Amino acid sequence: MKEMEKEIFELECSHIHPDVRVSKEKLGEVLDDEFFEFGSSGKVWKRSDYNENHSLSPDEMEISGFKMDELGPEAVLATYRIFNKTTGASSLRSSVWKKRETGWKLFFHQGTLSQ
Repeated sequence: MKEMEKEIFELECSHIHPDVRVSKEKLGEVLDDEFFEFGSSGKVWKRSDYNENHSLSPDEMEISGFKMDELGPEAVLATYRIFNKTTGASSLRSSVWKKRETGWKLFFHQGTLSQ
């Protein structure tokens, strides 16, 4: 795994970690100011939703099939599958990360339920 790909993989693992999911401060360190998400529930989430009404569950999750593609010098697309060990659900995930002055930030995320 290349250095940048390893860094993005570690960031993906960090934002699904239970300690980060229950902390709006820690999650705020990962999310871009312009962040938005198409959740596997069909709901659209924005950065402000996590600032005001933070309600992510601290589920244990595992990433598999991770792949990263560079979209340009300051943006990458990460795709992978997540298995939620708590609920037994599986979903396909995609994330767009943007390089900012403070490091890589999660700009866009999408989850799609799968079998």
